Amino acid sequence: MTFDRKDYPNDLLLHLYRELLKPRLIEEKMLILLRQGKVSKWFSGIGQEAISVGSTLALNADEYILPLHRNLGVFTGRGVPLGRLFAQWQGKATGYTKGRDRSFHFGTNEHHIVGMISHLGPQLAVADGIALADLLDEKPRVTLTYSGDGGASEGDFHEALNVAAVWQLPVIFLVENNGYGLSTPSNEQFRFKSFVDKGPAYGMEAVQLDGNNVLEVYDKINTLAEDLRQNPRPVLVEALTFRMRGHEEASGTKYVPAELLQEWATKDPVETYEKWLLAEGILSETARVQVREGLKQEIERGWQESEAAPIPHADDQAELADMYAPVVGKREESRVKNLPDDKENSDNEEPLPLTSQLLTQNLRFIDAIQQGLRQSMARFPELVLMGQDIAEYGGVFKITEGFVAEFGKGRVRNTPLCESAIVGAGLGLSIRGKKSMVEMQFADFVTCGFNQIVNNLAKSYYRWGQNADVVIRMPTGAGSAAGPFHSQSNEAWFTHVPGLKVVYPSNPHDAKGLLCAAFEDPNPVMYFEHKMLYRSLSGPVPEAYYTTPIGQAALAQEGNELSIITYGMGVHWALAACKELEIQADILDLRTLLPWDTEAVGRSVRKTGRVLILHEDTLTGGLGGEIAAWIAENCFSSLDAPVRRVASLDTAVPFAPQLEAGFLPQQRLREQLRALRDY
Repeated sequence: MTFDRKDYPNDLLLHLYRELLKPRLIEEKMLILLRQGKVSKWFSGIGQEAISVGSTLALNADEYILPLHRNLGVFTGRGVPLGRLFAQWQGKATGYTKGRDRSFHFGTNEHHIVGMISHLGPQLAVADGIALADLLDEKPRVTLTYSGDGGASEGDFHEALNVAAVWQLPVIFLVENNGYGLSTPSNEQFRFKSFVDKGPAYGMEAVQLDGNNVLEVYDKINTLAEDLRQNPRPVLVEALTFRMRGHEEASGTKYVPAELLQEWATKDPVETYEKWLLAEGILSETARVQVREGLKQEIERGWQESEAAPIPHADDQAELADMYAPVVGKREESRVKNLPDDKENSDNEEPLPLTSQLLTQNLRFIDAIQQGLRQSMARFPELVLMGQDIAEYGGVFKITEGFVAEFGKGRVRNTPLCESAIVGAGLGLSIRGKKSMVEMQFADFVTCGFNQIVNNLAKSYYRWGQNADVVIRMPTGAGSAAGPFHSQSNEAWFTHVPGLKVVYPSNPHDAKGLLCAAFEDPNPVMYFEHKMLYRSLSGPVPEAYYTTPIGQAALAQEGNELSIITYGMGVHWALAACKELEIQADILDLRTLLPWDTEAVGRSVRKTGRVLILHEDTLTGGLGGEIAAWIAENCFSSLDAPVRRVASLDTAVPFAPQLEAGFLPQQRLREQLRALRDY
């Protein structure tokens, strides 16, 4: 192995040595502790240290790095305190996730590191979002994210590279090609010769380097970073290396040919660099011993600190509280909020008037959404809109028509068909303190971003305190004879996911108010809008900016005979059916599905004693089952009849209008209302 020092001073070369040796010595310590049963699991990076160390030291301290299992050198290179790092691995209360996650599944904004989740690929898109924020803020920074050769087979890899190339984001995608994905060799992972072959296909440059040569890694990443800060664009870097131990220690290396292990053992990044430093007289034997002893003492102190750290104790309230980032500055229901240039009614003065006292206008459902979006863009300069065809075209439903002229293409961004990458980019924007809205062209297409939503956005705050300030808007629902893939009601997929909030307005007033509230909420909000209400429903909407509180239901109609618990289009079906059948019913519009308003439901049930739960979603597994169970547990003594549920058939949404009409619940609603009234 050849080391080219170029003009680098001895101090830097020795610093690289110390930082290269540190993770190796930590690993040697952890492997001993693993055999002693003091560490539960270990993913070894022995043989690959030069990549994480060289690339980390090549970046500025305020530039984000998104590492994987085998990148211990990123954390040590960024100066993460060893006591707390070891406590994280041990699941201690002082770890970065308070015992809620393991190994490197965490981030620390103090050190500008965003850790992985077990799905490997999603962090690549998060890097896109961080780089996009820097680009919008005109900050000359780069973002570095890692992928293994196996993880690069995931669709997230393609999407992240494609988006970065289209938007010319300053991201270094560093593929650690160690020849194996767990036990699967590269020739069973992909058919191309080298990852550098992929770069030109994405329209980006690609370079290959010796991943075991710390000086080469440092020099190449440093050179690229300096260039990318001035000329933003993505670069694909392939670092050739080898994993000398198992994927994790329990799996071993029996599947690796012995001659291959022997060959790579001669290329050990720590030993080869150390020998070169000694041969060149840059490192003395005395200094070598001193560095090792000093690091061992530091590691031992860190271990003792982690050993003394407390174990976490289960506290239901604390766990529940940490699932969501707190919403600050909340006001009472529907109180107007001033736009940035409004100098009246500041927060230090009298409470602002309720929306019922404000000047209103009659708006269609779709226009109310557009107005809420426009006023939120004006109120929050850090808000970025992303979605397919939302820029000049204005989106397929024209909600963002004219927004480019008003807010610019930087903040109103057409995206490739890469739902997963765009949702992940939303988290990246949040890490840099921005807000984002992702528009799914239809709610059906959210499946393509499902992993990012339920495993990255929803769990990020609980895991390491990083909120995901992302709103995902989704046109939903049937009624337009659009068939199985443009008509689904899939809100129940997300009401099962702690960390998300789910809202579903039924009228223009709430459509605007809930959207504005979603942007003020620092948590990920799934915003469902029924497309059949877009241009068919109008109503009074205050002209000024206001919010409708997330988590509070509202009575759409009051009555004493029975209660209908519903939301979205169900509100209008219930109103029509009650009018036709002359039923005096409480019609409770949930408005928010997660968290749903148990107090409002309880009040209505105890008032009428008869309950019907209605939703457009299919019956089995729908939110109605959860609400019915809660009523049975908490309001049983108030019931005068069994709780009834009415929903769509347990089939896919059919295309033919006649079949679609049979699928939807309107006729069954009438039958069940009669039966409930007469019970």
